[in-house]
Amino acid sequence: MTRRAIRTTLAACGGFYLFLYGLDQPVAATYALFGVVSLAALSHIPGTGRQRAAVMARTTPASWLLVTAGTFLAVRTWTAVAGMLLIGFVLAFVAAAGPRAAGATPGLQLLYILPSFPPYAPDTLGQRLIGLTSGLVLLVVAELCVLPEPRGPTYRQLAAEAAMVAARCADELGRAPYTLSAGTEADVRAAGESLRPLRVDEADRPAGPGLRDRALAHAGLSVRTLLGRMQHLPPPPPGKVPLRSGADLLAAIGRAAAETAALLSGTGTRTGAGTGTGSGYGEAQTLRRLRDEAADRAEHEEQGLTAARGRRRAALLEAADAGVAFSVASDLAVHGRRARIPGPGPGPGGVGVGAPGAVDPIRFWYAGRGAPLLWWHRLRAHVGPRSVYFQNAVRIALALGAARIVAGVESLPHGFWAMLAVLSLTRTTAAQTKATVRLALAGTLLGALLAAGVLALVGGRTTVYALVLPVVMAVAFRVGPVRGVGWAQGMFTLVVSFVFAQLAPVTWRLAEVRLLDVIVGSMIGVVFGLLAWPRGAQAELHRAVAELLEREAEAVERTTAAVAAGVPGTVPDDRALQLALALAESAYAQRQGEPRAPAPGAPDWQAAMMTGHHVLWGSRRLLARSGPVLDTAHRDRLGGRTVELVAAMYGAARRAAAAPGTSPPQPPVNGSPVPAAPAPGSPVPGGGRPAGAPPTEAAVAAQAHEQEPSAPGTEAPAGRDARGAVPSEPPPGAAGTAVAAGDGGGGGGGGGGAYPDTPESAAPSRYFGALAWLESLTVDVDRVLAPCREQQPRN
Repeated sequence: MTRRAIRTTLAACGGFYLFLYGLDQPVAATYALFGVVSLAALSHIPGTGRQRAAVMARTTPASWLLVTAGTFLAVRTWTAVAGMLLIGFVLAFVAAAGPRAAGATPGLQLLYILPSFPPYAPDTLGQRLIGLTSGLVLLVVAELCVLPEPRGPTYRQLAAEAAMVAARCADELGRAPYTLSAGTEADVRAAGESLRPLRVDEADRPAGPGLRDRALAHAGLSVRTLLGRMQHLPPPPPGKVPLRSGADLLAAIGRAAAETAALLSGTGTRTGAGTGTGSGYGEAQTLRRLRDEAADRAEHEEQGLTAARGRRRAALLEAADAGVAFSVASDLAVHGRRARIPGPGPGPGGVGVGAPGAVDPIRFWYAGRGAPLLWWHRLRAHVGPRSVYFQNAVRIALALGAARIVAGVESLPHGFWAMLAVLSLTRTTAAQTKATVRLALAGTLLGALLAAGVLALVGGRTTVYALVLPVVMAVAFRVGPVRGVGWAQGMFTLVVSFVFAQLAPVTWRLAEVRLLDVIVGSMIGVVFGLLAWPRGAQAELHRAVAELLEREAEAVERTTAAVAAGVPGTVPDDRALQLALALAESAYAQRQGEPRAPAPGAPDWQAAMMTGHHVLWGSRRLLARSGPVLDTAHRDRLGGRTVELVAAMYGAARRAAAAPGTSPPQPPVNGSPVPAAPAPGSPVPGGGRPAGAPPTEAAVAAQAHEQEPSAPGTEAPAGRDARGAVPSEPPPGAAGTAVAAGDGGGGGGGGGGAYPDTPESAAPSRYFGALAWLESLTVDVDRVLAPCREQQPRN
């Protein structure tokens, strides 16, 4: 904070003094100072000075447009209000694009607010733009050159280190005793933990809508999935060595992981995800070929496997699938649209399902798409009142519009201070806004009293203000973020008082005007906090997670019915599940930043979303390839497990939908059975989707931010680790049907009811994958409901 305060003070005072005292241009001086304050103090751009400077440079054209729009729309109050409603909504809604875009939003709002107030002076637009540009240039230079701070490891570097750990796992698992050493298991947990978005600085977190960010997030989740699969890989049957095909596949996983690590760390060229020959196209392509061959053998085998062999083969296929996804996503993250990856081959419906060497057009739907389309895809997913980003944008736009009406109709002097109070004090919940306003008003009152005393004593001696301003500004920008909103508002009152005392003759009543404007803006913020979604993300989180769990149950029913009936490979229509997952994750992310009262009996929200990932990718994996029709015994067992799991999911949905502190509605007396399996060769229930059709926005792009899974293999009571995270791995890139060691549990851990390893337990490989998927989902749902069992709701 000290570094940022010094940089902001140098840039703001440097531009202000240059234009005011050096060039005698007070308009340019005003915009030079507030241009710096808007993007350096009011905004919350994450990262080091160099990273912040890059964001500021990219937002400069938008800053010009906003100042220009505000200058011309100031001609009438109604035009300024209309512009505020539109621009306020658009800028706030851009927060859906990730923390970097969201960080600059408040400052950009101010750059429209400032020129939208009288006087209407379009002839001064040139001076305004010159001052703004000069201030931003000084700020960028200060961020780059003044007290630079070291940068931590990037997300690419962390993913590369995790890939090397995966390569070491493959090496150890390929030789007796075919298990991981204690040291390697510790490294697996550490590597997975380091890639959790919560552990990564916001500036390095790949949460944006662009191709490289999506691919890097996909790569991180895929390598974490790979680590989880390697850690839980079942050993060969006692007294037996691994089959040659399995050993070759495991070795290929390790070599491909090492090759991808070299690419991410900058010492390699390409991962072999594309077509071609040469050293740059070796290991990943070999892994793809071996994985496809193993999957083809599993699909066309005439005799089933015993449970031990079936579990190990399913786990190896999942690990290989994760390794392939990791290599492709890494190539896209490094090379962008220049990445050479193979296109989809012929498959059922022409979508490339099951084609050797084909890249999943659903999993990597973003490959080759331009930035405007990807941005549109991200924002479109959040258009509607169910999205917390949409709710926040509507709330702040209406509040700013109302403040502009009041300031214009009542002719508030320095009315933009009222709008600045709305912008800086309005929170996502009414309770949080009221608490913030109380502190802000107290701080503003004290600051106004002190400012009034200084103005009365010093009078019109501007030299005193010029000497004091840098010190007060540095203290304000250093103390405010640390001591809270009360200190920030009080110190900022001193700053603006000393600034305007140099621009024009003022009296002590300027402090009175400042206090009045802050009161008006605060009251407007409180009113709209009460009118527009006053509970913030809390109510939406309950609704979104309940719907997500219902969509998960439906997907499980459709998938197991298709597996039992031997439906040929197809692409499931899971858009409803993806949309539910995206809305739940955005609500959960916002809820993490809101004050929370204890909610006895509430489910584990994060575990519900991790279950959604597991259902999504596991369903796709199981339906991607064909399999035989199951016999009666195996179909009954699969159906029985499905009935139990679906009932638990609907029970969790009822628990999630219940208001905090209340009991959930009782389930119907007769539960709904699993739908009858479709006839062999018939379409999967729910239909398919066209080739290349992009999914709705889901967490595979890592928008989310705090809803990530914990490190692979983490063990903790009640389904949580020491940090409160759910120790289950989402399966982007690995399809979510991984099998845990021992008892047949998958990515969420080993569940109960393992299939017995007896001669009569022989079954198709697809059956083992489905059963392991259901068992691991059972563990996931148990984690969702664990808090409900630990603490019963109070009436």
